[in-house]
Amino acid sequence: MADGAILTTEQIWRAVAAERSDLIDLLERLPESDWDHESLCEGWRVRDVVAHIVLSTHTSVGSILVNLVRARGDLHRMIRDTAIRRAERDTSGELLAQLRATIELRRTAIGTTPADRLMDLLVHGQDIAVPLGIVREMPLAAAESALDRVWTMGAPFHARRQWAGYRLVATDAAWSAGAGRVIEGPAAGLLLLVTGRHIGHTHRNTDHLRVVERSG
Repeated sequence: MADGAILTTEQIWRAVAAERSDLIDLLERLPESDWDHESLCEGWRVRDVVAHIVLSTHTSVGSILVNLVRARGDLHRMIRDTAIRRAERDTSGELLAQLRATIELRRTAIGTTPADRLMDLLVHGQDIAVPLGIVREMPLAAAESALDRVWTMGAPFHARRQWAGYRLVATDAAWSAGAGRVIEGPAAGLLLLVTGRHIGHTHRNTDHLRVVERSG
């Protein structure tokens, strides 16, 4: 079990609303060209990520089944394709309005939890911000909650299996997990690491996200 702060469900939903509102503020300041910029998600533009965040709040069992058949049973392809279709259909202004309408929404897709909504927003916020050279800070308690969720959830990240033999330690929060060689860094950076994001030297203004392996 990971060691860190635990947020109540009410606190998680408040954090979700805050993250949505903050992300809207960021998106409102972007020039139109940035909406077509590549995100940290390979093959996803900024507008595709925004469309995915919107869609994750309105998914029904019926739509999942229809789109899963359309994607030939491939869940990852379904998620990507539905986001891209929505992003191609709607303008940047429409996507922004749709996201704004979800700020106070407390709804989870089948098989997910409020913590998943928070984790999704934290990670996808960085997917948008990092390639654009924008520093987007994560609230520590929210980052800890998201790390806990990713570490214990299994699919799709399988963090405990992927990082077997390592101990992950947050340098700015009371969170740690695993056993073995130490990887340490800010909670935000660890969250990106366990969700498969890699922050390289090509990304600007990312010192606040970097993690390092420590010997001994």
